[in-house]
This record gives sequence, structure tokens and C-alpha cells, in this order.
Amino acid sequence: MTVQSLTISTMHLSQATFVVVDLETSGAAPSTGAGITEIGAVKVRGGEVIGEFETFVNPGVEISAFITQLTGITDQMLASAPTIGQVFPSFIEFMGPENENVLVAHNAPFDVGFLKAAAAHLDYPWPNHHVADTARLARYVLTKDDVINCKLATLAEFFGATTSPTHRALDDARATVDVLHGIIERLGSFGITTLPQFKKLKKRLVSG
Repeated sequence: MTVQSLTISTMHLSQATFVVVDLETSGAAPSTGAGITEIGAVKVRGGEVIGEFETFVNPGVEISAFITQLTGITDQMLASAPTIGQVFPSFIEFMGPENENVLVAHNAPFDVGFLKAAAAHLDYPWPNHHVADTARLARYVLTKDDVINCKLATLAEFFGATTSPTHRALDDARATVDVLHGIIERLGSFGITTLPQFKKLKKRLVSG
């Protein structure tokens, strides 16, 4: 076992690096490999932001009036934006090492589903990061007496997030960071304080 793996095997959550991502999409199914209109991501460690990633993406399809009303993103805003093929390598680099960093999203199957579909469409290897879903984690640490639901806006208000969700990628990623930190603080009362314990929790959430 290497020194690095020994360190990871005992790493406290305050030392772990989390990459919190949020996507906006055209509403198309992720299986098409298209549809991503905006990527926002925040890299945090020890409660501090150590990097941010933000870009529009030209999805190759028109944006519906509903999506424009929801997000404020228009076809005109995306016309000169890079394609997902142009953006993807930079985003993968931002995510960092798969054996060290944890990928986080709110309702992660949605965001990760689009990203995996894009990777497959581009014939680009998808890294095997551990994925944490703040929606599932919130259901584990909070009760119905705490919050009426586990929507991002509800959790952001409960945990006193400094950024309110706006259906824009970077704003929602920043709000999710504060939600994640609130969840991690609560996990301490469950005896979950290290990265390995955090990763094992995913199995418990799925089986539960």
C-alpha cells in the first residue's frame, strides 16, 4: 500500500477535496449525448473554495421557451458558446484525480447522467470518481421536522447558504457547496468523519 493510499484511507472529511457540479440543460434526454447548456463547478477543501469552473455550452439544439423562462438562458446566449466536445477535456481536468476527489451534485443521477452520456458520445473515458448526492445525504441527516422537502432551495435556506439557487449552474453549485458543508457537519453526529466512512455511506443510502 502506498503512502498516498494510506493517507486517503484515514483522511478526515475536512482534508478531502470535493468537486461540486451543477448543469443546466435544454431538457433533452441525456442519452442523446447533447443538451448541456451550462456547466458550473466549485472545488472545495476544508470549507474553502480552491477553484471554480463556469461555461456556457452550445447544445446543438434549440432552447424551449420553458427552459428560457426557467433559467434565463436563450439561444442567442449560446450561439457563440463552445460545444461540449471543446469544453469536456477542461472539465475533466478540473475534476482532478478520481482516486482522491469526490464528485458532488444535487440529484446527482441527473447531472452525472448527462456528463456520462456526453463522455460516451465523445468516446471520452469517464473517470470513476466517487459520486455523492446531496439530496440523498440530506434525507439521511435531516428529518421532516427539519425540512418539508430536500429540494436545493429548501436545503440552501435551511443551512443558511450564502448563494441562493437560481437555476444557473454556478449559482446552484455554490449553493450546493454550502448544503454539503451543512450535511458534513451533521454527519459528525452519526460518527461519519473520514473520507472512507463517507464513501461507505453511499451503499447504506442505496440499500435504504
